[in-house]
Amino acid sequence: MIERLRGTLVSHRPDRVLVEVGGVGYSVSVPTSTARDLPGVGEEVVLHTHLHVREDAMVLYGFSDESALDMFRLLLGAPGVGPKVALAMISSLSTEEINRIILSEDADGLTVVPGIGKRSAQKIILELKPKLAGLDVAVVGSAGVTQHVRDALEGLGYTTAEIRDVVGSLPHNETTEEQIRQALRLLGGSV
Repeated sequence: MIERLRGTLVSHRPDRVLVEVGGVGYSVSVPTSTARDLPGVGEEVVLHTHLHVREDAMVLYGFSDESALDMFRLLLGAPGVGPKVALAMISSLSTEEINRIILSEDADGLTVVPGIGKRSAQKIILELKPKLAGLDVAVVGSAGVTQHVRDALEGLGYTTAEIRDVVGSLPHNETTEEQIRQALRLLGGSV
């Protein structure tokens, strides 16, 4: 199992990077949050990885921190969640938001992820909530920036599909107000 890569970043795309380690180039699928945090091409990079083996392919998934890797592996244990959906979840929501959504049984919070509907979200929550039960209560109490953005957009009359399309592309490190502004810009409003 390949658990970690440290090498030179050769190329960089929003969903995939190429890291050269000891003369070998590793193609690594990454969530958008990790892609944003990476250094420039030619610089050293460290990725925590998960090797997913299928009948027809071996795919390496990489994350900038171990908490995202742990969340990815946890999500793979849920029914109907494969690596692509788990990666989409981590791209759309921070690990703290995923924890909060699951522990507070907020199925609507997971529907912002492309490929997850209400029924799938409910199954994921049902399966993963017992596994997250030991987490700090503070995680459950925080409303989460994504929830506030979603609520604001719903209040302005946008549909669930429109909200789902735009929320996944917002940066997680911005304030709620800035995320709402960016969402409105993406939806065609002017702010």
